[in-house]
Amino acid sequence: MEKTIRGWKNELMRAHQGMGDLFARSEVRERSLAYLEGLLSGCERKNGWQVAECVGDASPYGMQYLLGRARWDADALQARLSAYVEDKLGSPDAVLILDETGFLKKGSHSAGVQRQYSGTAGRIENSQIGVFLCYAGKGGSSLLDRELYVPQEWIEDRERCREAGIPERVESNHQAGIGAAMIERTLDAGTPCGWVTGDEVYGHESNLHRCLEARRQAFALAVASGPAFVVADGNALPSQHRPDCV
Repeated sequence: MEKTIRGWKNELMRAHQGMGDLFARSEVRERSLAYLEGLLSGCERKNGWQVAECVGDASPYGMQYLLGRARWDADALQARLSAYVEDKLGSPDAVLILDETGFLKKGSHSAGVQRQYSGTAGRIENSQIGVFLCYAGKGGSSLLDRELYVPQEWIEDRERCREAGIPERVESNHQAGIGAAMIERTLDAGTPCGWVTGDEVYGHESNLHRCLEARRQAFALAVASGPAFVVADGNALPSQHRPDCV
């Protein structure tokens, strides 16, 4: 076990070294590594306070500075992550998996928060919704991309967006549209992929269907109406004929 843990630690250091130059200041660079260690730890909740406590900080201010005020490019970091995941897990028969999740919140100041359906709670709650893309390849899986769903009522209130740190360039888009955009940029980057899959939120996104069909990219997306069906290569199939990767 000790050898395994040491191996994980060494691999985390190697991964961070491939991304560390995106953090110009040494203090922020070191904090980013500590933050990753906190996320991989067993602390119950991964908020700034508990992650800071887990890595031995006396207060959460350093973690809050890293996440809220320090200057680093999240999209550039995501691109580095994609390259790392492709190197470690890349496979021509890998699966790209779209899914969304809710983050329950109190108050009205968190970016994109509103009363909306949250799969986490199984009901309408005050929450944020994030759309995520996972890569399942040889020997493992990893989160690959992410986007926050920003409701239209937020976009129409630019002052509220500025106060929450939402950039001017961000526009409202439904969750399926966000997922389609993530799939497109992942495939555009040449990430090897055998199948694309997701639940009915994405199964009813016609733009995603057209994109995948134009690329001749195999996909299996659930649809909600009628008996249990999936869409595979543009054709609806009964659930008993689902590909093994679904």
